[in-house]
This record gives sequence, C-alpha cells and structure tokens, in this order.
Amino acid sequence: MISDVVELELTGEVWEWRGPAPFHFVSVPEELHDDVRESAELVSYGWGMVPVTVRIGATEWTTSLWPKDGGYVVPLKDRVRRAESIELGDVVTVSMSIHLHV
Repeated sequence: MISDVVELELTGEVWEWRGPAPFHFVSVPEELHDDVRESAELVSYGWGMVPVTVRIGATEWTTSLWPKDGGYVVPLKDRVRRAESIELGDVVTVSMSIHLHV
C-alpha cells in the first residue's frame, strides 16, 4: 500500500537562474529522483510540476518541484530566503512532503 504522504529530505546549495526575473533553487539530488517520479505519477500537473509542502528551518510553505534536466528543483520564494537569511551559494537542508491523491 502506498503511504498518503512521501517525506523527503535533502541538503543542497542555493543557485540562481537569471531569466526575465531571477529565481533561486535547490536541486533535488539524483538519489531522490525515483521517489519523486513515482509520486509525480499520482500528483503531477501541467509540465511535470509536483506539488509539495516544503520546510527550511522554521519556515514552511507550499510550492511545486520544477522538472529540470531529467531531475527536479525546489524553488525558494524570496520571503523564505529573507525569513531564514538564505543567500546565493548557501547550503540548506530542505524537508519536503508530497501529499498523494490515492
């Protein structure tokens, strides 16, 4: 039986994509890609986005994992980076919950 929630934790460096507006991300490590892909089959919506609840430090928010280069990235909202004093290049620990629709 599949659990109703998939809990994942990762540690990674904050990086920036400078498109029309800068975005900050943490990449999901390759060893977690299969866990995310299995969950994505049940919850993904347009363009392969995977809805998640994320926590860094004391800050929790909802967002979606973005597919990128065969893997996934966690977008970091500006308000989260400010609340947790996160800067470009910092290494952070990210806890994620994927709520499955079973």
